[in-house]
Amino acid sequence: MHVKGLSLVQATERGKSLLARVGLSHREGAYPHEMSGGEQQRVAIARALAMDPEALLLDEPTSALDPERVGEVLDVLRALADDGLTMLVVTHEMRFAREVSHRTLVLHGGQIIEDGPSREVLDAPTHERTRAFLGLDRK
Repeated sequence: MHVKGLSLVQATERGKSLLARVGLSHREGAYPHEMSGGEQQRVAIARALAMDPEALLLDEPTSALDPERVGEVLDVLRALADDGLTMLVVTHEMRFAREVSHRTLVLHGGQIIEDGPSREVLDAPTHERTRAFLGLDRK
């Protein structure tokens, strides 16, 4: 309300809309301790979206989630990407990165070792460390 200059009614409606966008309309009155890790992560995404960001920065958004919840969070991120939201995502979810991203950078030891279109970088990486990480050098 303070940052965006919204009234209580406007802020409440915006919150409800964002909860619906991340698939959590039914959890409107829930407290964090009553939610799963995946639900908490989706609420965090909704909270970030409330500021109408030009880009969303996510650092391992699926870390510490069980496999069932990982899919829920990735589905929300896919929908945001489909809606045209710019995202910078640090992830080890390579299939997701390949499907959703336009550009991929691979970092190792604090250095960028690959940079290019996602399908090229993830399907045919040139750096041996990237090939090893993706399991492409296994015999």
